[in-house]
Amino acid sequence: MPLLLPALALSGCATGLGFDSHAGPAGGGAAPPTELITEQLIAAELQAAAGAARQDLTPLFVAHPPPYTIGRGDVLAIVVWDHPELAAGGMNSATALADSGGAAASNAAPPGFAVDHMGRIQFPLIGLLTVEGLTEERARELLTRKLARYIAHPNLTLRVQSYRSKRVYVDGEVRTPGLQPIDDIPMTLVEALNRAGGMTPTADQSRIVLERGERRYTVNLRELVQKGVNPGAILLAHGDVVRVHSRDESKVFVSGEVITPKALTMHNGRLTLNEALGETGGISPLSGDARQVYVVRKTLDRTRVFRLDARASGALAMAEAFELRPKDVVYVAASPLANWNRHLSLLFPGALTSAVGVTTRP
Repeated sequence: MPLLLPALALSGCATGLGFDSHAGPAGGGAAPPTELITEQLIAAELQAAAGAARQDLTPLFVAHPPPYTIGRGDVLAIVVWDHPELAAGGMNSATALADSGGAAASNAAPPGFAVDHMGRIQFPLIGLLTVEGLTEERARELLTRKLARYIAHPNLTLRVQSYRSKRVYVDGEVRTPGLQPIDDIPMTLVEALNRAGGMTPTADQSRIVLERGERRYTVNLRELVQKGVNPGAILLAHGDVVRVHSRDESKVFVSGEVITPKALTMHNGRLTLNEALGETGGISPLSGDARQVYVVRKTLDRTRVFRLDARASGALAMAEAFELRPKDVVYVAASPLANWNRHLSLLFPGALTSAVGVTTRP
């Protein structure tokens, strides 16, 4: 009988988390109000998430990629047919070094005519010729007109021998991160990822960040495919930085009265409350209170607390429709009986065991 009064006193504070109270612990201020998870709240959250994720990716899409234009640092291979002497100042010297197998061959510049820092090449008979910004075809036409002053009906071939003027950088969850040169094949986002060896198994396909100058775009590959948009139409430009984030950066933490509390990795940016509870074994039937399933979410301006009554009709459908976000904390509160047992065990260690022994003693 002496144990009854302390136990009754404890029963009043053993009913759950108490998020709706007006005073926090130790006078720490007002606790955040609890929002009951309903179909209306789920619809509002999905609409808000869609609005926040809506981003104008139009500048990234190019239906018909333009041809490659020559830039500073590129090396051109130029051959004037029936006039091999015109290539002596460019390709032949470097080629001779490579063919001789000399020690200097490994340090030799690529064979051809290099475009200097002012976008020019130096060609025999013509001198300095600006080719920066021209396609191979336009540069060939320009060089042909210039040579026509000295050679009757010149026939020449011009192509980019080494692409060194334009590049993009691919980083993050790819197999071979690093610089990728842009060549005559359009450098799309898919092409850059494939050249980097593809994405690793831990890559989050919903969080591919493309930085272009001062702009920052977040590309969700899965969402684009679901909408029927070809991600291969995203054209990269010189200086773009592509970062593929890891799924480990988008975790959800499940604790409290579940079978196996743990941190869960989102599946390419998506994880529902039902999936989170399922992957941790579900609510503990011995100590969990199905009426008090909480989701704690930290936003930029405040902390939001959602509660699901798993015993209500339609709770399973609402849990499946409620989308979690990275860093969410899912907490299942203990039942009043479990709280009562724990507080009693803390105050009077062994008392509950002794009482059970007395009741079961023949």
